[in-house]
Amino acid sequence: METIEVIGYAASIMVAISLTMREIVKLRVLNFIGCALFVTYGLAIDAWPVVLTNSFIAVVNVYYLTKLYQSRHSE
Repeated sequence: METIEVIGYAASIMVAISLTMREIVKLRVLNFIGCALFVTYGLAIDAWPVVLTNSFIAVVNVYYLTKLYQSRHSE
C-alpha cells in the first residue's frame, strides 16, 4: 500500500470517528483532522473537488471551534 493510500484511509477513518462523537468540540477537531488529511490526499492525486470541498469544511470547523472557544472564555 502506498503512502498516499494510507493518508486517504486515515482521512476516511477520522471523519467516520468524528461522526460518532457526542461532544461537539471533539467532533469538530477530529473532523478538521480528517479534512486536512483529505486535502493532502486530494492534492496528491490531483482531485480538486476533494481539495475544495474539504478545505471549505475545514474552514467551517475552525470558524465554529473559534466561536466555541470565545464563548467559553467570555463567560
